[in-house]
Amino acid sequence: MSPGLSEPYPPFGKENISPPGLEKYMQQKPRYEAKAYLPAGKLKNKIAIITGGDSGIGKAVAYLFAREEAQVVISCLEEEIVDAEILKKNISEQTNLELEIFPGDIKSYSYCDQLCKYVVEKFKTIDILVNNAAFQRHVKDIDDLSLEQWDQTFKTNIYGYFYMVKAALPYMKEGGAIINVGSITGLEGSEDLLDYSATKGAIHAFTKSLAQKLVKKGIRVNAVAPSPVWTPLNPAEREFKDYKDFGEDQAYGRPAQPEEISPLFVFLASQADSSYMTGEVISVLGGQTRAA
Repeated sequence: MSPGLSEPYPPFGKENISPPGLEKYMQQKPRYEAKAYLPAGKLKNKIAIITGGDSGIGKAVAYLFAREEAQVVISCLEEEIVDAEILKKNISEQTNLELEIFPGDIKSYSYCDQLCKYVVEKFKTIDILVNNAAFQRHVKDIDDLSLEQWDQTFKTNIYGYFYMVKAALPYMKEGGAIINVGSITGLEGSEDLLDYSATKGAIHAFTKSLAQKLVKKGIRVNAVAPSPVWTPLNPAEREFKDYKDFGEDQAYGRPAQPEEISPLFVFLASQADSSYMTGEVISVLGGQTRAA
């Protein structure tokens, strides 16, 4: 069956996971291997950092980058190491590369700085930065949206992206690429994701502004804004009734799988493929039409 036609459709079964959400314990695991994808050495000898690379979109991107012969370093929370180790084993078995894991919290600039210095000390440079790590929690009533949650969402989704850029830029050279993960919620909003949507809209503006600042240095900055994607984030923080039919309202009748989003990251990371693209917010919306 053609890629895309064999992806799982809702209704989904109940998942017994809690935030931040470990893929290892999911029944309907997100798909990330992109088995139909044919690598061509597009990222050979490139050094890539992917935040939140242990699961979901980040995991799928790490897997394809490794297959394209990049040296990949992922960040993840300490409690997500179990997922990261599974990915490391899979990459080691299927490529000649060893995934590096540097656990910590991107809400801390000190951690982001240490991560980048570790990468440069070991691999001499940083060619690609993928800002992917995110925090979300659905809240139906604004009275229930605590100041603490608002702060955590912004510290992870915006401060963390800025911290990583600030820490990585001194080591990035002409031909480098920064890819930020936005969202459809940043394009059209989401009633129950007020804080998350606000950060994703900010990421889109951050991407466009940063691209203008770095274009003369030859560093490209783009964002990917997908529609609903089946990742641990959704069942981890929602009641079963709220994610059972996740993605059913999409044109395809299902959510995207991470493996359907990750090839775009290869394209944006590859200077040979996207050298004239910067400041773009590229929507992957499965049939919907939205202006970025």
